[in-house]
Amino acid sequence: MMGMPSAVWLDSTASLTGNYSLAATTLASAANHTDPPLVVFIVYNLPNRDCHAKASLGELCCTYSVNTSSHCNFTAPGECKDGLDDYRTKYIDRLVAWLQKFSTVPVVTVIEPDSLPNLATNMDDIKCGSNATQNSYKKGVAYAVESLAKARRKLTGAARVDVYMDAAHGAWLGWDNNRDAITTIIKDLNVTRFIRGFATNVANYNSIGIQCGRGVDCKLGPFSSDPCCEDPCGLLDQWNRANNELNYVTLLGETMRASIEGFDPHFLIDSGRNGNSYARSSCGSWCNVRHAGAGYAPTLSTGNTSLVDAYFWFKTPGESDGCTKSLPTDKDSYSKGELCPRYDTDCGEDDSIGSRNGTEPFAPEAGAWFSYQVQQLAANAKLFDYNYSFNCTTPIPTGAPTSSLDSPSPSPSPSPTPAPTTLADSPSLPPSSNPTF
Repeated sequence: MMGMPSAVWLDSTASLTGNYSLAATTLASAANHTDPPLVVFIVYNLPNRDCHAKASLGELCCTYSVNTSSHCNFTAPGECKDGLDDYRTKYIDRLVAWLQKFSTVPVVTVIEPDSLPNLATNMDDIKCGSNATQNSYKKGVAYAVESLAKARRKLTGAARVDVYMDAAHGAWLGWDNNRDAITTIIKDLNVTRFIRGFATNVANYNSIGIQCGRGVDCKLGPFSSDPCCEDPCGLLDQWNRANNELNYVTLLGETMRASIEGFDPHFLIDSGRNGNSYARSSCGSWCNVRHAGAGYAPTLSTGNTSLVDAYFWFKTPGESDGCTKSLPTDKDSYSKGELCPRYDTDCGEDDSIGSRNGTEPFAPEAGAWFSYQVQQLAANAKLFDYNYSFNCTTPIPTGAPTSSLDSPSPSPSPSPTPAPTTLADSPSLPPSSNPTF
């Protein structure tokens, strides 16, 4: 596991500020190679970020709270002009400048996990449904996508910058109406000509599974006992046919192609922590899941390269998703320390490490190294147990009720703030056709 490449999260303006910033040092290290390796960046710093989370870790705000400059007033009126100005000039424009300076390094960017999915499903949450948050997410994502896609267009001999937007996961957007909602948002943004496709399961635990072929209907039959119908979270009982990530990207790709003329999206799937499909009691559990295992090692051999470009570790296994209510002490992780200021109650649920008082260690803040968790990920790892025994050329059926009333409403998991990642062995994703501008 130590030798596997993983993504670098850029979740603050500081990660892009100065020659010793995370972005600069990562790109400089890669550029020192004769054949520079691929760098994968997670772009994650929208104003009013984490609108549906119980404890936001976002840096930029549309309006700052009167109590502290580090938290956002999500319900304040306005269009987020100041927040978007900061996002453009202090964050995205700086990333563009670094990409241009180190133009020999091939880069993949994944844009703003959980942002647009929250607009697709959580508009009844006033923090997500406010004019400011909607404006931030839509205008911010559109600016990021176009700016990064064009960053090196005029530079001779520059390496590619491929852009993937975030599309949550099958247990969030797998229902027919949720896929329709995210597709409408993407279509209205008018950015598909700038992107290669979408990343799914980012920082989550959903199983990759086996892709179903034509004629297999896991819900109504026939062939509902096919291995592609394995359903660890019971999603089929909720009329969600995205029972695994391969079936999800198949369905989402069909929805996108049917709604957006000329668009043929490709997908990346986070395989860092989904090696144990039955670790959770609910697919809504996302925080430091007990008995999880590292999943497929990063690879381009996905079995269906016309749809899935790669499996990759976007969240570094071993970095905490979030803290328990009390932090561990410096000397003993089993001893209760001070209260965690960024505690999210989802991290205290039954599936989360640390919820069993006295028998497990307390969990550290998001992004901090969690030794107990990484040991479980290693013990349950399935790094090379690839399963390509599926029909990858035909779609799975749609139809039946489209209600997502029983859909889990997962809160976005806080981003880690990792140290620069060594990517010398990182795979290079396959090239996409040049977009038409």
